[in-house]
Amino acid sequence: MIRTDVVIRSDLDLVWRAWTEADRITEWFAPAAEIEAKENGKFELFFDPANKDHMSTKGCKILKIDRPHALVFEWKGPDPFAEIMNQAGALTHVSVTFAPTDDGTKVTVEHTGWGESDDWERAKQWHVQAWREVLDSLKSSMESGEGILCCK
Repeated sequence: MIRTDVVIRSDLDLVWRAWTEADRITEWFAPAAEIEAKENGKFELFFDPANKDHMSTKGCKILKIDRPHALVFEWKGPDPFAEIMNQAGALTHVSVTFAPTDDGTKVTVEHTGWGESDDWERAKQWHVQAWREVLDSLKSSMESGEGILCCK
């Protein structure tokens, strides 16, 4: 399992919305997205919007949603790991939890479902760094005081 977290100086509702609204998640995570914030709804991020079959989570669904405390969704890895990570029925899962703190909102990401091989280990190590960068992007974007993410 990969586990990483961050505290963001913002209220719980705004942080929740940054993950569950397409027009907000595209400000800090991926340039295009289709999100249906309900169980079995879409959780699709497109890192190359010109080719939605390439570098995307196309076809991924929300497995659990507990507004504004928890979001669990299927995950597809980037193209270099597609052969092992992006097979139907064998996708990894990402759980994001949100908790109010004295300083704002704590966001915890847990990524599970990793296989046992050298290729899986390479994919996992890539995601360790990627999730850290994603949370850093969310934190800096939300704390900038500018744009859609800082405001209701």
